[in-house]
Amino acid sequence: MTDTTDTAAQVAPTPTFDFAKWEAEQQARNALLDTIRPKNKAAIFAVLAEASIANVTVEFDGYGDSGGIESVHAEADGSEIALPDGSITFLTLRWRETEPTEKTIPLCEAIENMVYELLGQTHAGWENNAGAYGNFVFDVAAETITLEFNMRFEDSEFFEHIF
Repeated sequence: MTDTTDTAAQVAPTPTFDFAKWEAEQQARNALLDTIRPKNKAAIFAVLAEASIANVTVEFDGYGDSGGIESVHAEADGSEIALPDGSITFLTLRWRETEPTEKTIPLCEAIENMVYELLGQTHAGWENNAGAYGNFVFDVAAETITLEFNMRFEDSEFFEHIF
């Protein structure tokens, strides 16, 4: 029996990446995140205010292609207190989705989701290589979230000596 398979027809196509399409998708995603962020932020601050919390500090750290939230501290009347157990309605946007999904989640999870979303939008890849660390401060009275971000970097100096 003779093999009559056309080997030219079996050559795999060269994959291509449509950077313009990807960039347009990212811009659309960021625009959508910009529209849902105020709703999520208001929901978080409403629960924090109801619990008389003055501020929440979220510390994060990442390097070597991984990272995460290290701690979440709430403060009221100058003392650290536990976050309330309540849940909030939170809008999420999964990767490559074009419409947000409404979920009821614990307050701590909502704060963590907000932190990761803000890190992704302001410093995507913050956990890669030498990484970064810092904290977010949720100021309840001002209804602001401040990011204090520290990027680590590696450096080298070249010296040449001929003797």
